[in-house]
Amino acid sequence: MLNRDDMTFPFSEYERRINELRARITERHLDAVVITDPENIMYLTDYQTTGYSFFQAVVVPLDQEPFMITRAMEESNVIARSWVEVTRPYPDTGDAIQMLVDALREFNLANKRIGYERNSYFFPAYQQDFIHTTLTDGKLLDCFGIVEQGRVCKSEVELEVMRNAARATQAGMKAGIEACQAGVTENEIGAAISAAMFKAGGEPPAVMPYVTSGPRSMIGHATWEGRKVQNGEHVFLEVGGCYRRYHTAMMRTVVLGELTDSMYKAQECMKSALTAMHDYIQPGMTVSDVDNLIRNIITANDVGARLITRSGYSIGIAFPPSWDEGYIISLKQGESTVLKEGMTFHVIPWMWGVDGNKTCGISDTIAITENGCESFFDFPLDFTVKKSAPAKVKDSTSDSVQNVKPIKSAASTSKSV
Repeated sequence: MLNRDDMTFPFSEYERRINELRARITERHLDAVVITDPENIMYLTDYQTTGYSFFQAVVVPLDQEPFMITRAMEESNVIARSWVEVTRPYPDTGDAIQMLVDALREFNLANKRIGYERNSYFFPAYQQDFIHTTLTDGKLLDCFGIVEQGRVCKSEVELEVMRNAARATQAGMKAGIEACQAGVTENEIGAAISAAMFKAGGEPPAVMPYVTSGPRSMIGHATWEGRKVQNGEHVFLEVGGCYRRYHTAMMRTVVLGELTDSMYKAQECMKSALTAMHDYIQPGMTVSDVDNLIRNIITANDVGARLITRSGYSIGIAFPPSWDEGYIISLKQGESTVLKEGMTFHVIPWMWGVDGNKTCGISDTIAITENGCESFFDFPLDFTVKKSAPAKVKDSTSDSVQNVKPIKSAASTSKSV
């Protein structure tokens, strides 16, 4: 391992991660693991690239130096970004999996017990089949989740990086709310959000912001498509800010016109759910406990809305196509995972189908603390209500990540991390 001081975290953080991974390798009676998930590779090494559609892997033996298999073009990312000193790149005309097999043989691992991420999006079945039919002298065992066990609870330095992401999230949301006016397009609102996030020091997120207006808010995971916002409509916004691939996310709602009784009730219902979460959540609760707490409050509404999804999910390192770590932990019924200090969640008590044709949201990104939880944000929860009038999109700017002061305590239901 190359001790360097220009990575996202101090070198000691990566040493800790590798040492803890090796302890889990020992517990599972393995000799090495082949890690192919891009989030896990970054967590262990600081390596990242947008070219993760090509096969790449970091191999971590129990008692040898880790090494990486990458496309030749991506080897520069290993050298420029990570502590990894040993690489085996393959050319575009080469065979990535054969390179992995050859490297396992080169480092005397071909007849050992090798763990691999069987459920990785980026290690498809046909490549796994090749390994199974080639490394006949070794044992290949599924170790999916072995890295995620370390990722699920964030260290203090990770939380600090997520605070930077939160500043970008807030800057984007502020700009998006300011841009919401009758007569502008959803595209213009999305552009204002994106510009503000990046000016605030944010980096390309795993998912661009969600912007839907009026009836389009009922379309799941829809975002801007050129629609012009109309008087009397509402706009649903969900923004995920990113810094060094770590994310935080936030939902808010803008009403262009009068706040109807049903939308006011929806607002208060979601605020009540977030207040209850901040009052009661603590280490030792199960994720099902948290989901039931939030779900029961949202379900009791009398405006026809539902909480159609899980009530939250783990959030942290992410590459496209999603900004969440929900495959590690989600806040949903029947899950017995216990909350621990350092876990981070995007909590989403949103309401699907207010009056049958409106979806609105207020959400929070939190960290579990020793005695409860804290928010990454200092941002109003209430819907933004505007008298409708056509307006130009405001070019919103904000301080860069490097110049922003730590977030102060939130003004409504939460405290900042």
